[in-house]
Amino acid sequence: MRLLWLLLPLLPVVHSSPGNATDDLLWGVYRPGLYLGLRPRLPQSLVTGLMWFGTQNYQSLTKTRHACDQSDGLDSYTWTTYDPRQGGVQVIKDSPNNVEITTELLKISGGSHGGSWAVRVKGKPVNLAYPSRVSAMFYMGIEGLGGLDMITDEDENGIDGPIEFTGNTPDLDEFTLRIVDGILALPGPNNKAVTTGPHAEEFVSRLGKTHFVGLRIGANELWTAKERIFQSMLSRAAPLVEKYRQAEIAPDPSFILQLPDESITGSNLYAVQKFFDGAFQFDVIFESGSATQTLDSVVLDLGVNALTASFADRFRATFPIRESGLALDLERLETFSKAITSNLLGGIGYFYGTSIVHEGFAYEWDQEDEYGYDEDDVQHNLPQGPRLTEPKALLTATPSRSFFPRGFYWDEGFHLLHIGEWDNDLSLQILKSWIDLIDENGWVAREQILGEEARSRVPPEFQTQVPNVANPPTLTMAVAAFIDRLKVTHASPSYAELGMDYPGSDGQLPLFGSLTSPQPGTEYLAFDKGISFLRSIYQPLRRHYDWFRRTQRGQIKQYGRRARSRTEAYRWRGRTETHVLPSGMDDYPRPTAHAGELHLDLISWMGFFTRTMRDIAEFIGETEDAASFAEIEKAIIDNIGVDLHWNEEHQMYCDVGINQDDESEHVCHKGYISLFPFMLSLLPPDSPHLGPILDLLRDPDHLWSPYGIRSLSASHPAFGTGENYWKGPIWIQMNYLVLRALHNTYAAVDGPYQDRAKAIYTELRKNVVENVFQEYERTGYVWEQYDAITGEGRRSHPFTGWTSLVTLSKSPTSDSILLTINAR
Repeated sequence: MRLLWLLLPLLPVVHSSPGNATDDLLWGVYRPGLYLGLRPRLPQSLVTGLMWFGTQNYQSLTKTRHACDQSDGLDSYTWTTYDPRQGGVQVIKDSPNNVEITTELLKISGGSHGGSWAVRVKGKPVNLAYPSRVSAMFYMGIEGLGGLDMITDEDENGIDGPIEFTGNTPDLDEFTLRIVDGILALPGPNNKAVTTGPHAEEFVSRLGKTHFVGLRIGANELWTAKERIFQSMLSRAAPLVEKYRQAEIAPDPSFILQLPDESITGSNLYAVQKFFDGAFQFDVIFESGSATQTLDSVVLDLGVNALTASFADRFRATFPIRESGLALDLERLETFSKAITSNLLGGIGYFYGTSIVHEGFAYEWDQEDEYGYDEDDVQHNLPQGPRLTEPKALLTATPSRSFFPRGFYWDEGFHLLHIGEWDNDLSLQILKSWIDLIDENGWVAREQILGEEARSRVPPEFQTQVPNVANPPTLTMAVAAFIDRLKVTHASPSYAELGMDYPGSDGQLPLFGSLTSPQPGTEYLAFDKGISFLRSIYQPLRRHYDWFRRTQRGQIKQYGRRARSRTEAYRWRGRTETHVLPSGMDDYPRPTAHAGELHLDLISWMGFFTRTMRDIAEFIGETEDAASFAEIEKAIIDNIGVDLHWNEEHQMYCDVGINQDDESEHVCHKGYISLFPFMLSLLPPDSPHLGPILDLLRDPDHLWSPYGIRSLSASHPAFGTGENYWKGPIWIQMNYLVLRALHNTYAAVDGPYQDRAKAIYTELRKNVVENVFQEYERTGYVWEQYDAITGEGRRSHPFTGWTSLVTLSKSPTSDSILLTINAR
């Protein structure tokens, strides 16, 4: 406790504004596609990165680590602790290079330019029986205006001791950056390099030193830093390799694979290289010129310890395990839950750049649609082909650092449910960043591929975005969750009602702390600020909502369909013959592509979107809008449950297609699609359709498994076939929707199926959490999906986007069936 008090002046003080990069959130590991990459939330500024490779042999150069990549074959890499406002600890286990690297980040707020930070990079052998020899490189570069200079005297043979740089940018102003060796708490020499061996006498002047290079690189090419740095190293190495080509024993790789110890005038990219034999440790210290605190290795030591302890305490308070109901060790379960939460937070990235759009593109079944684009493209003044947009910025969580290190609309709403429980204000900043992308027509691209670095990780066929193509509007879930947090926060009497207000106060203080020291991330839970935020996003969200209703509307009267509402039917635009990518469930069985098909999941999402817009309108006093939304919501629910999508013969909800006789018919495939009205709580608790839905859910011949709800019935002819992406595998976000619907609606409200909903909830929660946890312990990762038969992790990993939702499903409250969330 004494340590925490001593460090109190160094820890961040929160004064958050969701629309801007606040002091304690300016810097972060906002390059999530790298194993370690720091940058500020500024369009063109200072960026940094870490690389390493083994020097046991020359072949280890092919195992260089920089960008997260599944093919690297790492045992695991995980943030065990991470708070975006303070920093955290990441452990990277790299058995192919026989090194376990720990990165420790500490952020210190203060001054006028985003504060300071320090990173400690530590390494130790994975297997002590084998050599662990590593070359580590840390680089820094300026993307736009500004300068970067090495002020340590250069030496053509390398540097002994610390290396220091100074720099400046318009937004960061003056700063310094130092790289210093750390003192290991181990017996024997510290940070030992290989200095002996064949031909060592010919390299003696350069051994055991730090090496560097300074390069000049285009502002939009800094993302290629690894290639440019390696080019300089290999250019120096080439003549040496040739010299010793015929030698009986070659020099040690660490003697040859060194940076050239030179810099070009006007360099805007510098790299620093260190060599280690065994355990090692070094610190990178960034100090803002306007900082009020001095940052050094001692402060880093103390700060990381304090951060780790405070994170653990806060985590237990935020995501408690009061009664597990799980056959798991609770301490290990908590460690796992902290890690996947930290990885979600550590996967938040800041992206800036252009994207590729094609306004005039449409498939055949979309071209005849009155809302699509046809030969009258000229009338719409649409460019005839893909084009680059103006640069845009986005703060977003990412699904997978290795495979999807960019923003996905479909995923982000789920991410923000989890982030919002940890840090309300940060979740609002991310939400606002997405909403700012909504264009004047109301469209936002489903996949945000901003800039050349992001495009380098995406196959060309997926880079272009089309402005009549949607994605599930999951951002509305984040808005609904925020409204619920506001309601919970202010359910208790206000300070004024208790007679505890005083002159100058607004009478509505956050319940999480005092005026002088609020709980981090809760400033916008103050009622007036919360209302202000909702008002600020209402009109762009309304524009987005209207875009959905205008461009994704389906046909009713054209095929003689009977429906109480003649307007509320919906169809995803942009599908192909075999895939409905806009829905997010790419290869799930669907009707034949046709302008007349209707999609159950989309009308369900629109029902949820409408309900959320009604809630916002009611909350901010837009009563006429609220009444209008209520009417639309009723019309949608009627069309789902009575008129368009319920199939009495199969006792399930279905898509609607057009058969060969050009007639409307239900197309029924038992799976996630069938559950949507239930999963989004659009189905009343006393609905006669709820019983058959629960029967389908719990039937092991169809969707039920010991590991979670399958995406497609095990009895379906397409189960497990083809790509097998959404044809059986278990997806955690969909299981979360099922759990949430059971918990918040069908197990919570009196009705004929309440007891059954409780029982299914308890059993399903146990199955999902235990399987994800056990696979994490077995493989070192959480996964994109899980096998429908064995429960084994499948596809992308680590996938700590929506799979991290198990944290929100693991901790019941004292009422044994409840989740720790309050979102609907």
